[in-house]
Order: sequence, then C-alpha cells, then structure tokens
Amino acid sequence: MPLLSEAGTLDAAGIEAWLREADEKRLEHLWEAADRVRSERVGEAVHLRGLVEVSNYCVRSCAYCGIAACAGPLPRYRLSHEEILACAREARRYGFGTVVLQSGEDPGLTRRFISDVVAEIHHDLGLAITLSLGERDDEDLKAWREAGADRYLLRFETTDPALYAAIHPGLPGKVSDRIAQLVRMREMGYEVGTGVMVGIPGQTWATLARDIDTFRQFDMDMIGIGPYLPDPRTPLAGPLGTQLQAPPGEQVPNDEVTTLKAVALTRLVCPDTNIPSTTALSILDPGGGRRNGLTRGANVVMPNLTPPHYRQLYRIYPGKAAVHESVETLTENVLGLIAALGRTVGKGPGGREKRVT
Repeated sequence: MPLLSEAGTLDAAGIEAWLREADEKRLEHLWEAADRVRSERVGEAVHLRGLVEVSNYCVRSCAYCGIAACAGPLPRYRLSHEEILACAREARRYGFGTVVLQSGEDPGLTRRFISDVVAEIHHDLGLAITLSLGERDDEDLKAWREAGADRYLLRFETTDPALYAAIHPGLPGKVSDRIAQLVRMREMGYEVGTGVMVGIPGQTWATLARDIDTFRQFDMDMIGIGPYLPDPRTPLAGPLGTQLQAPPGEQVPNDEVTTLKAVALTRLVCPDTNIPSTTALSILDPGGGRRNGLTRGANVVMPNLTPPHYRQLYRIYPGKAAVHESVETLTENVLGLIAALGRTVGKGPGGREKRVT
C-alpha cells in the first residue's frame, strides 16, 4: 500500500489501492492524512458559496440527470434577472463571499442575459461569481468572464470515453469534450472546477483512480465529488444501468465510504484545491454526511439560496429538494457544524491559493 505522507507517492495505481481498501483501521490513516493536508494547505476556514439554481431547462439527455430532456415531464422554470439578484443580495447579507449560478444547459440563458446579471453582481454587490451552466460556446464564456465571472464549474463525470459516450449523448453537430473546454476556460482567466460521480454503472476502480489522477494532471482549482444517486425517471436507473454494470468486484459502489475515500484521495493529490462537502453526501447520511466530508478533506459548503418553490423543481437527483440547507436553516445547521469542528467561516471570495512547499 502506498504511503500517504507525500502526494507524489500516490500514482493511479496507488490511488486505486486505497479506493479498494476496506479495513477500517487502515482507512483511519487515510482520513487523518486528508484532514491534516487540508489543514496545512487550505487552513481551517470553511468557505460558504451561495447556490442559485437559475433554470431547470436543459437540452441535453445525460442518462443520469433528473432535469435532462430525457427524464420525462417536469415543470420547467427560469429565474428572472431580479430574482437572481435578490438571491445574490441574500448571499451578501449572510456574509457569503461567492454566489454560484447553476442551471441545466439552457439556451434561454442567453449571452446577454447572463452577462448583465454577472456584471450587476460583480459591480454592485462585490461578490465572486461561479458559473455552472453546462457546455457553452467560447464566445459566451469570454463574454461572461469579461462581465466579471471568476470561476466556471463543469464536471467531466468520467475519463472512460466509452462510458462517457453512453451516459452523455451528444447534440447534433456538436462534439462534447468537457476537459478541452476546461482548458480553454483556464486560458480565458477562469478558475476552473470539475468533478465526478462515484458509483456510476460501468465505473471501475481503475477508472475512478484515473479520474482522481486527472484532477492532479490538469491542476483543477475546484473539485466536486458526490455519489451517484439513481433517479427512477432516467435511463441509467433502468436497463441502461444494468447493461453498463462492470464485472463483479470491479463495479464501484455508490456508497458514502467510497465517496469519502475519493474526497480524501483528491485532497492528497490536489492539496490546494477547493473541495465541497456535497449535498449528495447529506442525502446518503443526513446525520453526518456533511460533517464527514469536512473532516476528510473538504473545505467548502454550498447553502442553497434558490427560492423554495423553484428549488423543489431542480430535481437533478432524488431527495435533493428535500435537503434543508437553505439560508433559513444555515445558522443552526452549517454554522453550528463549523463551530463544532473548531473551524472558522471563510472570509472574502475564497478563491484557490496555491502554496509553495
């Protein structure tokens, strides 16, 4: 088993070995190492990002997503300019340094519309802005960067080309290459973020290890890792998922422990990056999922600022709308947890700070 003292000792094979580890006593060494590196490299601050789910329209048919075009009937919505600004003002009022504008891949969110929203948040509210709006043209991305967007999140979900093609059907005349878009966005001046789901049907231990090693190779600034939560309305929860299943012993489970292993190993190989303790962890373990994420390498939490009547329609996976992590319960839940862990609330925009070792 590779050592955990230095990130350089963990190549893809070493990452895979730790992903397969089942001994609880040995895993304690992994948890301790990840928490130590988190403390040494990004400190004790937990940064809060105010999440605004701007639209649940989506033209894509990703086989796992509950708001995809292939997921069946769902009431659709798109926030107005003023509704988005009201959420951003709430973020500033509660002391968040960043607002995250997330949506399905929605052409109705035009270049001009997002540029205007971003410019107003940037100039009038002074918040950092993360966008997560799917695969967009370079002209859109450049315009939003010029308007004041700081970061862009685009999860590549898997480095296995065949699995990617099976769960991410393309659009006519459009080649999907999310890693290439991430590289281009970095050249535009964005901090770039990505991530994967743990336990996708067809995901092997070797594939997940390559995914984590890819985070390091591309020096990602933000990395989100959560479990695959099957939505019965999607193709991946049905025959497609059965068809894609990896051989016995090789299929990665979509459980909490495996997801936490991936979070911890990501912290070790990407020590300076920002890693959220995701909402999906809280669904697997309502009592301790977020805490476990924060004690195994994570340093970000994303409270949901979306108005409740819209939030319940942003059903990207089962149970998401039922998680009470809104601003109304933030003080009791998130701030209380941060204090209980002896951590502090991050100040300012909370961007990545690369440290020289």
